[in-house]
Amino acid sequence: MVLVFDMDDTLFEEITYVKSGFKEVATYLFRKYSLPPDDSYEYMLKRIEGGRGHIFNDVLLKYNLFSNAEVRKCLSIYRSHRPHIHLYKDAEKCLNRFKHLPLYIVTDGNKIVQNNKLKALGLYDRVKFCYITHRYGIRQAKPSPYCFLKICEREKVEPHKVFYIGDNPNKDFIGIKPMGFKTIRVLRGMFKDIRNKEEYEADLNIYSLDELDNRLFMAL
Repeated sequence: MVLVFDMDDTLFEEITYVKSGFKEVATYLFRKYSLPPDDSYEYMLKRIEGGRGHIFNDVLLKYNLFSNAEVRKCLSIYRSHRPHIHLYKDAEKCLNRFKHLPLYIVTDGNKIVQNNKLKALGLYDRVKFCYITHRYGIRQAKPSPYCFLKICEREKVEPHKVFYIGDNPNKDFIGIKPMGFKTIRVLRGMFKDIRNKEEYEADLNIYSLDELDNRLFMAL
């Protein structure tokens, strides 16, 4: 049996990374322009409630600091900063509980950002291998089964021996479920209330990683 985990909102609360990055950008704007960091930070937090994308453009425009170079600088600071983030308590316990098994992570997103998250959470030392899908090309991001098949090759197992735990029903399960991978959805994070067509849903839904045990795996 092989366990594979998503990272964002499965093993830790992803918005805590966002807040950590915003604080770094706010500190930069204070040091360079004496812009009160609480003001810019609070603006970015409110702005993200309306959706992601162009947040740094908007905060710079609001304070009459906009330039393409400054947007790039803020984005670079956000992506390269060392985040202050922590595993969910149930994730910490889960990784300890199943440390005798081959454990893997498959995560989408910017290579630098995801690598910094993995380092900050200490996950490189907790699992056998971390697959950042974008390292293999954007086409290999979920729902592509590419990294999951690499895990099968590495472990010399068939897909039905691999259990994947994720949170996003829009992409986490649709690509691998038809191939025989066992899928479990943890209902938390920004997608917790989304209900999708049957083919997008996991084999099983749980509310906490504390629910994972051998009896549950055997039942799938």
